[in-house]
Amino acid sequence: MRGPQNLHFMRVTEDDVSDLERALLRRGVVQRAAHLERCGRCRRTPLIGERVYVYEREAVRCELCRADERRAPLESHVIHGPEFGHSMRIGDQRAA
Repeated sequence: MRGPQNLHFMRVTEDDVSDLERALLRRGVVQRAAHLERCGRCRRTPLIGERVYVYEREAVRCELCRADERRAPLESHVIHGPEFGHSMRIGDQRAA
């Protein structure tokens, strides 16, 4: 049986805990932002409800940077929030 003389305890300080919290928060933000569209020019993430424009070779431009483009976009679409497609609309099905 081993005694307590063989155990080494590591002292954790508040700075270590806050560093860990920051690292976990940063990792979570990076993972969530990985799938978001970004403007290819200014690198800004467009806001929900903002229209983005897609050009050749999947180059995306936000509303602000679109004015600097001379060519016409191939398509455009509105940025939706995370709840898009997961909500339900209840219709009135009572007899009129």
